[in-house]
Amino acid sequence: MLWRMPTIKRSSSLFPEMEGPEMEERSAMSRKVFDSEPSTAPLAERMRPRTLDEFVGQDHLLAEGRILRRLIEEDRLTSLVFWGPPGSGKTTLARVIANRTASEFVPFSAVTSGIKEIRQVMNGAAEVRSKLGHRTVLFIDEIHRFNRAQQDAFLPYVENGTIILIGATTENPSFEINSALLSRVKVFVLNQLTEDEIARILAEAARDSTRGLGELNVSISQEQLLRLASHTGGDARAALNTLELAALSARPNERPDERPDERPDERPDEREGQKGRVITDDDLSEALQRASALYDKSGEQHYNLISAFIKSIRNSDPDATLYWLARMIEAGEDPMYIARRIVHHAAEDVGLADPQALILAAAAAQATHLIGLPEARLTLAEAAVYLARAPKSNKVCMAYEAAAEDARATQSEPVPLHLRNAPTGLMKGLGYGKDYKYAHDYEEDRSDMTCLPERLKDRKYYK
Repeated sequence: MLWRMPTIKRSSSLFPEMEGPEMEERSAMSRKVFDSEPSTAPLAERMRPRTLDEFVGQDHLLAEGRILRRLIEEDRLTSLVFWGPPGSGKTTLARVIANRTASEFVPFSAVTSGIKEIRQVMNGAAEVRSKLGHRTVLFIDEIHRFNRAQQDAFLPYVENGTIILIGATTENPSFEINSALLSRVKVFVLNQLTEDEIARILAEAARDSTRGLGELNVSISQEQLLRLASHTGGDARAALNTLELAALSARPNERPDERPDERPDERPDEREGQKGRVITDDDLSEALQRASALYDKSGEQHYNLISAFIKSIRNSDPDATLYWLARMIEAGEDPMYIARRIVHHAAEDVGLADPQALILAAAAAQATHLIGLPEARLTLAEAAVYLARAPKSNKVCMAYEAAAEDARATQSEPVPLHLRNAPTGLMKGLGYGKDYKYAHDYEEDRSDMTCLPERLKDRKYYK
């Protein structure tokens, strides 16, 4: 379902009553659709920046003179994709663009829309361009949720300039957006917000009396702001909603004078006698417990964390290994997924330098299956630390890869006759098993018999 269907149907052939000044007025109003948030909306919605000057973070893109800021301010956008973690400002930037662009702005949800809706939007954009000469800025939230066929439907319209496509995604566009569409857009990478940036956003929300919590006279220390920022994984949305939860949970009382630095815009005498809400450490802890962790088991964060974990094992760093293991477990990763990775890397990275590692890893996987979390945390930690401290050898891994390369290139190579079994007279008569040398009949239990195909008889894989 579209978020705002009338926006895409403002051509005279579809809405004859919307011609002339009335149509232009409706068009201008539609571009401000993001401006007004009801007072009942979550704090994160109410506090969304409305201009670039209100935006916190992403200085590499939005500082004075930076390319994205210039494109937005001069309304010279081309099709682009915002890629970044949750709460980094992707949708907010789209809203800022909606308020500044002279083009038709259509927000579109990849979660609830299919090919039919895409075609309807494209047809509407084409009519708007032909009737009014306006291009359409199409904002697609969670664009990675569209399949390849759905993404292909945008191609001709992006290519001929009918639409300016702005996509937002938390997933790597290299994997989630097809190459044809990706080649026609510019990808801007948004970074995870820092703790200081989150704290600035939270402080402003606590002060703001129009859209924020100022009317509640919320009192929160800088130390608490930083604590909240550090527990919300750089996600401004999660941080703001957690702050609101903590503020609403705090008991109203007289504002104390012990925190004069928290509202620098007020003098102490102005605050005397005011009712307020002082957020205690207990209030904050309870709110944080209810906040969900930043983790998507099928997304970019999932692969980034397991990659960091494995590379820490490979680099013989037990401390980093434990940290990344804890990050995954505390965020809700499947413990058996971690256990399987540990077993695999016992063979790949430790190998025959310490054969005991594979035995211990397999035992840890079995124990994890038997007892589950939370007890399996220590099982996984023991195996992971053992692997990190063990001597390393990838010789078996490299030997197999070399052998596999030859195997793929010689799939039709016949097995030498002397290595074939001969259970029947016919097979024996054809030479199967002829000249086979039984290893135990020779000194050191090894003969000089060649066991590779003739083409590969001198190959050495394991060194």
